[in-house]
Amino acid sequence: MAQALSKVYIHLVFTTKHRQHFIEESYRLELQALLVSILSKLGAYTYEIYANPDHVHILCSLPRTITIAVLVQKIKAASSGWIKTKGAVDFSWQDGYSCFSVSSSRKDAVEQYIRNQPLHHQSVSCRDELLKFYEKYEIEFKPEYMD
Repeated sequence: MAQALSKVYIHLVFTTKHRQHFIEESYRLELQALLVSILSKLGAYTYEIYANPDHVHILCSLPRTITIAVLVQKIKAASSGWIKTKGAVDFSWQDGYSCFSVSSSRKDAVEQYIRNQPLHHQSVSCRDELLKFYEKYEIEFKPEYMD
């Protein structure tokens, strides 16, 4: 019997438009639960998630039946309307996203990194954080798309 098996871990990061601080602490946990639910319906398992005021980190599995681009598009589409109901009427996600592959041996470290977001962002901006990731993963990017 033929099988198609996979276990692909991805670390997704996407930001609010112009990295504005739209995500309020008062509904952060609800937003995270919503994102986990959306991912689950798409066949992805969420290992860790943290919604910062201006960006979101997600460590999840990538379902073998969907592309990363479609996964992110569905997450953003389903969550942006919900955020607007919380009073952020001008809310939108920034176009694009960042995605990094995670090996099984690094999964626990990435989970810990995402859990430590509040502490991490006391000294590092979202922009600088992404620049470090792009350097680490040797990703070419256009600086004009960073803002």
